[in-house]
Amino acid sequence: MGKVFNLAEVSQHNNAKDCWLIISGKVYDVTKFLEDHPGGDDVLLSATGKDATDDFEDVGHSSSARAMLDEYYVGEIDSSTIPTSVKYTPPKQPHYNQDKTTEFIIKILQFLVPLIILGVAVGLRFNTKQSTS
Repeated sequence: MGKVFNLAEVSQHNNAKDCWLIISGKVYDVTKFLEDHPGGDDVLLSATGKDATDDFEDVGHSSSARAMLDEYYVGEIDSSTIPTSVKYTPPKQPHYNQDKTTEFIIKILQFLVPLIILGVAVGLRFNTKQSTS
């Protein structure tokens, strides 16, 4: 087991000259790998300063990519310094009012009925003009 780091210490290593990541409770110095990373260095740099485990797992890295992590290992993370993820709670939706639905339908009909009448009138005019010619 290597040195134990807290999140504040690891978060200081967040640029192209000094880039550390936290993956599965372990800390990795991936600075030398930035240029070789198939997804580009931006992907790695955007994962600094937080637990990047989900980012790493979501991509579906190969077993060889997982094995490569060993050469960049620098220590462990003190898990008590990583904030727990907050569960998403959707905002409260206003109560659905069925009475307003009828108002909406009436407004749509007030718009569509004249358009339909106009369309029929133009169609009839066009057809009667052709039959008289």
